[in-house]
Amino acid sequence: MNQSVAQAVSQPVPDQGIAAGMRDRADPRLVLADRVEQLSSQTPIAITASFIAGAIATVELWNKWLWMLVFFWWVLVVAFSIATTGLLVGYRRTANKVDSAEHWLRWIGISALANGACWGFAGAVFFPSLSGQEQVFLAFLFVGMASIGIPVYAASWKIFALYAGGILLPFVYVLTTFGDRLFSDIALLVPLFYAVCVTIAYRLNVVFDAGYRLRHAYGRLTEDYSSLNQRLEQQLIELGEARRQVEASGRKLALFAERAPIAVLELDGDGTVREVNHAAELLFGYAAAELIGGHLRRLILPKYHAEFDRQWAELVSTREPMAGVVVRNPRRDGIELVCDWSVTPLVNAEGRLIAVIAQGRDITAQLEAERMKKEFTSTLSHELRTPLTSIIGSLQLINSGVLGEVGGDVGELTIVAERNGQRLLDLINDILDIEKIESGKLAMAPELLSLDELVGESLVLNKGFAERYQVRYEARGTLLPVQVKADRKRLLQVMTNLLSNAAKFSPAGEPVEVTMEDQGASVRVGVRDRGPGIPESERERIFERFVRLDRSRRGSAGGLGLALAQKVLARHRGSIELVDHAGQGAEFVLTFPRRSPLEAAP
Repeated sequence: MNQSVAQAVSQPVPDQGIAAGMRDRADPRLVLADRVEQLSSQTPIAITASFIAGAIATVELWNKWLWMLVFFWWVLVVAFSIATTGLLVGYRRTANKVDSAEHWLRWIGISALANGACWGFAGAVFFPSLSGQEQVFLAFLFVGMASIGIPVYAASWKIFALYAGGILLPFVYVLTTFGDRLFSDIALLVPLFYAVCVTIAYRLNVVFDAGYRLRHAYGRLTEDYSSLNQRLEQQLIELGEARRQVEASGRKLALFAERAPIAVLELDGDGTVREVNHAAELLFGYAAAELIGGHLRRLILPKYHAEFDRQWAELVSTREPMAGVVVRNPRRDGIELVCDWSVTPLVNAEGRLIAVIAQGRDITAQLEAERMKKEFTSTLSHELRTPLTSIIGSLQLINSGVLGEVGGDVGELTIVAERNGQRLLDLINDILDIEKIESGKLAMAPELLSLDELVGESLVLNKGFAERYQVRYEARGTLLPVQVKADRKRLLQVMTNLLSNAAKFSPAGEPVEVTMEDQGASVRVGVRDRGPGIPESERERIFERFVRLDRSRRGSAGGLGLALAQKVLARHRGSIELVDHAGQGAEFVLTFPRRSPLEAAP
């Protein structure tokens, strides 16, 4: 029984704790402003009560010899009322009542003290001059005025204490010094009455304060809940939009995987096929229904199963993607394919493996093309270049006259044959050089050399070529003695290609200009012809292989010179670019850094 009662009594405690926590959330400034507002709204009641009580006291206490004191007391009451009214008007006109609440609270306290002091003055002056019945009436009037202050000033017990003290303390003094024993005994009870009234006012103050705090706390909670609801609503909208975007992205990815030209397989952690796209069906010859649910080993040759299991276990363990995995895969019809695979594990935020995406493309034809390319290169090197070198050497012996004089017509034919043979040998050498650069097998011999000497040497070496096309090479400006680290043979090869092209495209009698410009960290070398220039539609293709442009050239070439020059400059960390001069010729500009470390061959 006692335990039940104790539990019943203790039930409200959590609610009280919640209420206390809510009160603590209230802003003290707002609570103080509410207290001042409550006091200001009750002050007119105090003024009205003073006038009513004053009128009653005047009627009861009026006599001929007290009228001057009564008149003086009314002057005090009216002055207090006017001052208090002005105080209320000033408060009502205040724009920021919250920040000035403490200031107005002090003035209201002074007003309450003045109100009480007016009544205390009346007691001290009128009580000794009255008869017994009038004194009893006046005592009850003072008690009543003190009691009226409880509801009026309940929002601040300290202000009530000032108000009631202003009334009762002078009255206690009069009772104590009056000389009557009964009044002296009553004087002892007045402080007790004052203490009880202050205690009541204090309790009411606590209740008001708690009410103000709860009101503001609930207001803040309402604002918080409203703000929270708005945020939740916004988050729901954002989540809905995110869901739509995810769904749209999912549809796009699914469509991308379905329409992708390469095989895409979705696998689980055990290697079981979940999904395949149409390209995978075409590549391996299986329908999707045949692959889904089966193991990936079906697409691996049996002799590679052990190696596949090892790599798959490593993939699942490390969760690291793998790229460039070349695998021989059997088709349904028994044909073996060579495929290049990229395998990507999908891992969630918790680190759990969700799926594995495998993307594969058939490189069988690519490998076959590379094989044929190597065979072609080998054929060029061994089956064509070796006998062609022997033929050119023989023609050179004939044309030099070592073997005797050759007739006019026969001599012209042998000279043309030697020239065309040399062009064919140059073409073969260019093809082999490009192949070596792309495969990383072209040997470089970098050395520290002076660029002006190299450019001057190239002009001398190609002078005969310029004379053949009736042009001349000219160095415009001064050739700067800039030191670079480069392969002399390859840079001479690049300069020869550019100078020969410029000579072919320049009109007879026109100069081919060579310029040098020092740009601090880099050097620019320009070779400009005086031909018709290069059409804008063909400028993007100018550095491609076997591109031959008709610019009213007076010679021909294999279309590999610029492509080879670009690749050689790239090995020197440099570049080559075209500058067209709008029908007044084309200029090729080489740019490479000073003393650039040659790119290491892979």
